[in-house]
Amino acid sequence: MSGRAAEPPPPEATLRRWEREQAQLRAGVVEEDTEEWQKDSHFAGLERVGGVDLSYIKGDDTGACASLVVLSYPALEVLYEDCRMVAVSAQYVAGFLAFREVPFLVEAVRRLQQEEPKLTPQVLLVDGNGLLHPRGFGVACHLGVLTDLPCIGVAKNLLQADGLVRDELHREQIRSLQREGDTFPLTGTSGRVLGMADIRSREYIRKQLCSPVEVISSGPESRKKEAELDD
Repeated sequence: MSGRAAEPPPPEATLRRWEREQAQLRAGVVEEDTEEWQKDSHFAGLERVGGVDLSYIKGDDTGACASLVVLSYPALEVLYEDCRMVAVSAQYVAGFLAFREVPFLVEAVRRLQQEEPKLTPQVLLVDGNGLLHPRGFGVACHLGVLTDLPCIGVAKNLLQADGLVRDELHREQIRSLQREGDTFPLTGTSGRVLGMADIRSREYIRKQLCSPVEVISSGPESRKKEAELDD
């Protein structure tokens, strides 16, 4: 997703500035359920679900397609699509993915709100982490705060933060996922639930045979939510 390049990292001053911005924006994160549909076990009232991602051209670290798709719920019919080629300039740095990708995703959301405001999604699924992040503010949190939309981070790899590690206990928990709907919480040493792993984690292992885990990483059904390589 992030099109990483083997080049020197940004200056230390840039990283410190990014850290300060994350800390400031994190104050806007709302972890509680605030929408009525979030409080209903069947999500009654949820009618539009969006998904965003940047997909990179193979062999090109700067050329990418920024996509926003909105589906009806629960029918999952496509209501809106926005896919545009973009030139990415910010370098990928673990823990700072948002500074590379979020500007393009914010632009996509703004276009939707201007062109088809009635199709604005009630929740966005974001390729990356939310609360599960070294500073508790991954790409999904970042996008949620800037757009004021509920966001859920969906990551492919376990971000080893707050004491969460890919050890044998974690792998055994993944193997225990047997049926659709099976999940287990990703609880850090702080005691906070930072995400959930679900049955797709196990299916990913079966298909890939080389990755230890796939994690669906979101905060507990919250308004603003963000893997080792999927921050």
